[in-house]
Amino acid sequence: MKRKLKYLAFHGLQISEMVDQSKHRILMVSDFFFPNFGGVENHIYYLAQCLLKLGHKVVVMTHAYEKRSGVRYMTGGLKVYYIPWKPFLMQNTLPTFYGTLPIIRTIIIREKISLVHGHQAFSTLCHEALMHSRTMGYKVVFTDHSLYGFADAGSIHMNKVLQFTLADVSQAICVSHTSKENTVLRSGLPPEKVFVIPNAVDTAMFKPAPKRLSSDEIVIVVISRLVYRKGADLLVEVIPEVCRLHPNVSYLAH
Repeated sequence: MKRKLKYLAFHGLQISEMVDQSKHRILMVSDFFFPNFGGVENHIYYLAQCLLKLGHKVVVMTHAYEKRSGVRYMTGGLKVYYIPWKPFLMQNTLPTFYGTLPIIRTIIIREKISLVHGHQAFSTLCHEALMHSRTMGYKVVFTDHSLYGFADAGSIHMNKVLQFTLADVSQAICVSHTSKENTVLRSGLPPEKVFVIPNAVDTAMFKPAPKRLSSDEIVIVVISRLVYRKGADLLVEVIPEVCRLHPNVSYLAH
């Protein structure tokens, strides 16, 4: 096991400690986490669980959800900081630029973080954590989970923020090759710094139904976050028309 003697300066005192260089202490930051439900939330949780099983230390930082505030522990010893800030739009906290610096710095130092991993391009907390962590000299990684546009006012603003935040990021991860192309164009990152890691599916959680459906029945499954950006309004209009024309069709949205 590779170890390194590290010296820390604290109020004029030198403290030496042995640091295991083969293991990371990772801080994952996003506005989107449980108890909210969605793809990003699941991704962060299961990625954290796998990293914990490999022996890494993982801490999650997100904003408070209703009465869930403070420090909570989840399966496998996953430590979650629910910062007592309320979201103001689409589960995003109000951008403060420097307002999050004290709490981010406190968590990084307290947990002895070695790597900060931000998730989702339109997470305000993610952008501020990446910016402050890089300023403090820590390595940062960013994962983009969605496609975003270029033409509308919201996209133009978000892409400018993304270019600023990712200007000094260590590496970026995308969940598909299309997502990589989209992120490279929006952020201006060199393609060689962006890696594609597709989302995994835990086959142990999905088993074939013991009874097969009748050949006459058609079930259409929609797997997506039911928001306007992903066409939920179009889905609401299409479902009644399809069911009217084809009585043997049923929908399942997840």
